[in-house]
Amino acid sequence: MMITPGYCLTMARYNAWQNRQVKACFESLDPAALKQDRKAFFGSLLGTANHLLWGDLIWMSRFTGSQRPAGGIEDTPTLTATREDWEIARFRADADILIWSERVKTVDLTGDLTWYSGAVGREVSKPMALCVVHMFNHQTHHRGQIHAMLTGAGVKAPVSDLAFMPEEGPWL
Repeated sequence: MMITPGYCLTMARYNAWQNRQVKACFESLDPAALKQDRKAFFGSLLGTANHLLWGDLIWMSRFTGSQRPAGGIEDTPTLTATREDWEIARFRADADILIWSERVKTVDLTGDLTWYSGAVGREVSKPMALCVVHMFNHQTHHRGQIHAMLTGAGVKAPVSDLAFMPEEGPWL
């Protein structure tokens, strides 16, 4: 599998664009609606958004050597306690992903990435390109769940089609 720095930048911009739209949708809901159990894998809208945020933080810690987020997968729904806390953490994470994507070189996307996986309880090595694609795919997957929950909550969900992403920012 070969991906390019351009792919990374496009997907980082897509991620930030999507999260800006999710933020706007979350602002239309009261705190109870954000935390309401909607029978999703991570429970609520905020729980799913927190899991997605944690996933981005864990992958970026592996890609860049930045600090690993606290807890494991089972703790992710409570990563942030409020919409406001989530917005701040999400903004910072999206900025870090964008900065990484603007600086990544082709050589950085080659070879294997090795890390200890709490999910499987052992050290894992996988191609770096596969891990990068996985991070962006993971984002899309869980934002799809958020999209469905927003629709179920009566909120007009964001446009999620990559083909309709604006050509220019602002991304954050």
